[in-house]
Amino acid sequence: MRTGGAIRDISRVSGANNQTQRIQGKRGGREMTGAVSTSDTAVGSVRSTALSHVRICDLTGLLAGAGATRFLAAFGAQVIRVEEPLTDKPRWDFLRGGRTPDGRQGINLGGNFNNHNVEKLGVTLDLKSERGKELLSQLIEVSDVVTENFSAHVMERLGFGWDRLHEINDRIIYVSNSGFGKTGPYSNFKSVGQVVQACSGLSFNSGLPDMPPAGWGFAYMDHLGAYLMATAVLSGLVARNRTGKGQWIDFACVEAGIGLAGPELLDAIVNGRPMRRNGRPNSNTENFPSMVPHGVYAAAGDDSWVAIACRDDDDWHRLAEIVGESWALDPQLTTFAGRQARREDIDRRLEEWTTRQERSKTEDVLRKAGVPVAQVAMPEDRIEHDPRTSEWNLWPKVHHEEIGDTRVEGIPIHLSETDWSIAHGGPCLGADNDYVYGELLGLCDDEIAELRAQGVI
Repeated sequence: MRTGGAIRDISRVSGANNQTQRIQGKRGGREMTGAVSTSDTAVGSVRSTALSHVRICDLTGLLAGAGATRFLAAFGAQVIRVEEPLTDKPRWDFLRGGRTPDGRQGINLGGNFNNHNVEKLGVTLDLKSERGKELLSQLIEVSDVVTENFSAHVMERLGFGWDRLHEINDRIIYVSNSGFGKTGPYSNFKSVGQVVQACSGLSFNSGLPDMPPAGWGFAYMDHLGAYLMATAVLSGLVARNRTGKGQWIDFACVEAGIGLAGPELLDAIVNGRPMRRNGRPNSNTENFPSMVPHGVYAAAGDDSWVAIACRDDDDWHRLAEIVGESWALDPQLTTFAGRQARREDIDRRLEEWTTRQERSKTEDVLRKAGVPVAQVAMPEDRIEHDPRTSEWNLWPKVHHEEIGDTRVEGIPIHLSETDWSIAHGGPCLGADNDYVYGELLGLCDDEIAELRAQGVI
């Protein structure tokens, strides 16, 4: 059996030498080779080498898991996305299939799947079959990391719990991501992002005064869970570089959500001030520290808004001078205590002023005066019209084999020497079976054909 060769060898090269190594492998039939050029990485024309020494056996799905390995792939890790063989409706990652704006529908046309799986290889494998389990074991043997975000006990039922993974490869980093973790009284509970937000208290702490909990309208914890899962992978790799040993990192999204509620929990426990009390919560204001005014105010036009905050008396003085109306110039409002006592009145009058002009004009005049302000951006504002978006390459264009050229999310950080690169869309179903099972695991063409005929891949 042949292994991935250079990728495994590079993991033993430290320091600056890593930056000059070349990835060896394929992506959708194209060679994944090339040293990084700082000027090219921003447009995704050359693969990053930051993590080019890392191979990931990726069993994740949806955003909470696939979003984590997406970051690692963008920085050059060889991420091999393992999926079930199917032809119509996906059972695990239901984002895979979808419909394009021009009306095409199919298993490879999911826009979210494409976004979450850029720069990854894709293979199919029946993990319920004995031959499929043998092949997964071989893939784990030549990998550095195994990632998954199944329900807590799925890996054990498949026969790939931590003890088995460590037996296959004692240097493996195994990161499991679930709502409640693999141990404890809630480990059998299933969850999605909105459930995590509710159980961690985030939904209870959000909304508007005297209204039911509102949540945030999307699975925020899927995004944060992906960020933290990627961090967990990198932490495991750093530890292995020092010790030579692999390890299991168990990640519970609910606990991560509880961490976001720290100030509110402390305020309730230590100071006896529950989040839900008169005037609380108000998700449009800042509670720690309190500011007046601080909120989102209607602007001229349909569904148009602007956010304004006064951190201190100086901010208020500048805002009051710009507004120029008698209520704003009232000497009683020059102190925080005075403004706090008339908070609702200030919010009402300030919104009367903001609704008389376009949000862009309010933003421009207050920003020039030094008052914290920002118009509430619509997606098209940031993606199509904000010069910072193109400068930072926040929405790079990728090529997908069936969708075609399309834009996906970039990464809002840039490394001067080993920047990220995103140019290839997510893999079509089983697109890299021949490379992974042939060149990487050493099977011949006839063996791969037989696996297809048997439904193993």
